[in-house]
Amino acid sequence: MSEDMDDWAAAMAEQAEAEAEQDGDTADDAQVAELEDLNAENPPITAEEKRKLDTILDIPVTISMEVGRSKLSIRNLLQLNQGSVVELDRVAGEPLDVLVNGTLIAHGEVVVVNDKFGIRLTDVISQIERIKKLK
Repeated sequence: MSEDMDDWAAAMAEQAEAEAEQDGDTADDAQVAELEDLNAENPPITAEEKRKLDTILDIPVTISMEVGRSKLSIRNLLQLNQGSVVELDRVAGEPLDVLVNGTLIAHGEVVVVNDKFGIRLTDVISQIERIKKLK
């Protein structure tokens, strides 16, 4: 058994020498990469940045929910009266569009909260998609 161990030890030593030679050959070609510290925290915002952010956060916007759309001629529009039905381009049960200043930002469904209508957002449009629609 000691002969087997001697052979095994010799094989392990030979492998270690081969690995050391390979590491030595590639060590000259390798370059150290400089990486940013990912653990660094973002610095806190300054008073000036906070003031600017507060200014933006106080800008009023108009939010509206769109049930659907329809195109009418002026003749048909003038013929509308109480009880008239206008057909919309949406199927019943389809989500409503949520618009901010006329820009689609989400889809949602109507809910009633304390005898008032509300909307539950079901799908928020990603920032990338919103930017694409602006162009």
